Amino acid sequence: MDIFSEVLALFLSVDNFIAIVFGVIVGVFVGAIPGLTATMAVALALPFTFSLQPVTAILLLVGIYKGGMYGGSITAILIKTPGTPAAACTLLDGYPMTQQGKARKALQTALYSSCIADFISNLSLIFFAAYLAKIALNFGPPEFFWLICFSLTIIVSVSGDAVIKGLIAACLGILTSTIGLDPVYGSERLTFESFDLMDGISFVPLMIGLFAIPEVIEFYYRKIEPTVVTAVDHSRLTWHEFRKYLKTIVRSSVIGVLIGSIPGTGATSAAFISYGEAKRTSPNKDNFGKGEPEGVAASEAGNNGVAGATLIPLLSLGIPGDVITATILGAFMIHGLTPGPLMFQDNLAMIYAIFCGIMLSSIVLLIVGSITIRHFSRIAEVPKAILLPLVLLFCVFGTFAVNNNVFDIALMFLFGLLGFFFLRVKMASAPFLIGFILGPMLEDNLRRTVLIGKGDPMIFFRGPITWIFIGLTIGSLIFAIRRWQSQRSGNTLSQS
Repeated sequence: MDIFSEVLALFLSVDNFIAIVFGVIVGVFVGAIPGLTATMAVALALPFTFSLQPVTAILLLVGIYKGGMYGGSITAILIKTPGTPAAACTLLDGYPMTQQGKARKALQTALYSSCIADFISNLSLIFFAAYLAKIALNFGPPEFFWLICFSLTIIVSVSGDAVIKGLIAACLGILTSTIGLDPVYGSERLTFESFDLMDGISFVPLMIGLFAIPEVIEFYYRKIEPTVVTAVDHSRLTWHEFRKYLKTIVRSSVIGVLIGSIPGTGATSAAFISYGEAKRTSPNKDNFGKGEPEGVAASEAGNNGVAGATLIPLLSLGIPGDVITATILGAFMIHGLTPGPLMFQDNLAMIYAIFCGIMLSSIVLLIVGSITIRHFSRIAEVPKAILLPLVLLFCVFGTFAVNNNVFDIALMFLFGLLGFFFLRVKMASAPFLIGFILGPMLEDNLRRTVLIGKGDPMIFFRGPITWIFIGLTIGSLIFAIRRWQSQRSGNTLSQS
């Protein structure tokens, strides 16, 4: 009873409520601006937490984190410009929905899926933190290698009907990810003696260039009449429609929780894996990539399922799950707290007060998102002749703001031309992005596994976790090959 009253005393504070609401609002708006990620917002907010109480400070940063995860989907859906890396998966179906005059339905699907996944993730954090953290500790380089191999199989799912073109795009993405310094020997690779390329290709100019710039080029290339206005959006997500996606949302949330509890994986991988699994099991799989709400639900549930789960290794083991939780770890340290097993013994009341605030943040996200949706959705009604120059301005601003480097702007336009080429030859850009994201992780864990095993190939087959992911990878490949063969036979029959 004493611990319960102590938790209430720490949590029931006006400052805590203000911190959560303010954090979520800031996160949503920052996440919706291309180039300004939740990571940047949390880092910038950290100095302002010095004078706050520990619980208030942590809840402010967590609110920004959770708001930013959802906010990235807004511009991905409306203007095909992902606000966060994980939202790059959301645009695959979100933007086609906007083109069909269903922007509000897409935003509602993203919001409700995000909130449910966030809630499930929070429950997992509260009840399974210690258990999931123990599982995460069993992941070494071989386990990560097979996890990434399984993740790469979703390339087939996001390639549409042109599987071969998708594989080519993925290989180009992996090749692009090798630009820079070798992670083991430090030698230069594909830098062409350019100092700007020694750090590799920055993710933000690549992502913005690949998805946003081609839309601008396509508009002026086709010389569309400037007075064309998108039809007014009267779409709404009904309960009957949403109920059909609940199974997918729950499954994607669980995938996000499992991946988020493993340090170093991230929301982007969770989003694409959830999307691929949803497409594999959906009765509407042929509509994925063409404006399928279930695809939006799967992606958003997957990346938001990570949000609470990344705090699992942080609070139970003191290991940050990603860059944002590393910043939150810094906030703990600033206030004289050391996350880990001892924190549950010495500061249990504070931990549960933070848990209460995290649960409240899901409700605040739902309210803030519901209020802003009807305003954000009107962006889709702005004439493209006015909207696209503004989009281009935000792209340049967001790209430059990351590193204050003009070279990144040049890279953005270069990848914009590549994305436009993909558009013209009907080659999906998503496989390129997946290859770029997972390529360094695949190489790093492959080389570490070989070094640990000292040339013994059996290191790749150690333990049950590796065999689980080997089985999943083989099963996913078999399913993808059968699907590709059925598509080919169907196309042959239609031509004959």
